Amino acid sequence: MKLLIINPGSTSTKIAVYEDDQELYLKSTAHSAEELGALRSVKDQVLFREKLIMGELERAGYSLEDFAAICARGGPLKPMASGTYLIDENAVKDASNPEVGGRHSACLGIGIAYELSQKYGIPAYFVDPVSTDELIEEARGTGLKGIYRRSMFHALNQKTAARAAAQKLGRAYEEVNLIGVHMGGGVSVAAHRKGQVIDNYNVVDEGCFSMERPGSIPASAIIKMCYSGMEASEVKQLLSNGSGVYSHLGTRDFREVEKMIEAGSKEADLVFRTMVYQHAKCIGSMAASLKFQVDAIFLTGGIAYSRRMCDALKDYVGKIAPVIELPGENEMKSLAEGALRVLRGEKPKAYGSAS
Repeated sequence: MKLLIINPGSTSTKIAVYEDDQELYLKSTAHSAEELGALRSVKDQVLFREKLIMGELERAGYSLEDFAAICARGGPLKPMASGTYLIDENAVKDASNPEVGGRHSACLGIGIAYELSQKYGIPAYFVDPVSTDELIEEARGTGLKGIYRRSMFHALNQKTAARAAAQKLGRAYEEVNLIGVHMGGGVSVAAHRKGQVIDNYNVVDEGCFSMERPGSIPASAIIKMCYSGMEASEVKQLLSNGSGVYSHLGTRDFREVEKMIEAGSKEADLVFRTMVYQHAKCIGSMAASLKFQVDAIFLTGGIAYSRRMCDALKDYVGKIAPVIELPGENEMKSLAEGALRVLRGEKPKAYGSAS
């Protein structure tokens, strides 16, 4: 069974062709700021990227009639359980709504997949969006009535890596307790209890800092910043991609941080050690949420390729449970596996029933 995988990013469009679980073709096309800036609406973006995808497939010798299914990455939609969802009109509506998912480039894939699905009569799906929500009630509450924690994490890669970690343990994902640590531009740390992510540090506004996000920072400092004369848009921009390591060292590339350390930079070394320390504290708190019954801790995402980072984390948390390294984001493969589970008999979920 051939699968078309679609993964739009803020500055690129990735597509892949899979034959069952084997990747046959992969293409990433970069977009300039000027090119994307000329597109005024979500619909314009969808049409532009759809035309690009069709052109790439034609040049590679593929026709849409070749495919059993299309699978797209989903962005921050409504809270929903983990799984593979059939793309319907409700999903498309929310994916284009600025108040739900329309501000996130990943949601463009839902619109593109739906358009192609309608034109060619091929089922289209999305899998484990970042708004995947399996939190237990205790994990939602805060110390201020009316304010609740939300689930927002790298669900797509976390779920795939968790299944891989369970396989390395010789057990099913639904039989084990795991702590997952996704380390990339953003960081998410999640407690997987027998197939459910019962708690996680919201990748947007809590947990440990990452390459460009601040993680948990004192509320009083945020209040002071908001009343310092900065516009709301400036604060949001700073906290979404101008914080973290970037605010300290001026880079969003972890490899550059390692080069600075090797060149003798004391500042870079301190930032790295602080980053590791915060990661370890988050892992420890997730271990507590699992009552310290942890079968393994897995490290994934692009920074998990770093020997320095993995060794430093193991030094902190290795006594909690064995640490399994599963580097990379593996988004395309994760999407293909989600679609295959449905094509092989698992019932797809309906977005309209998500809650």
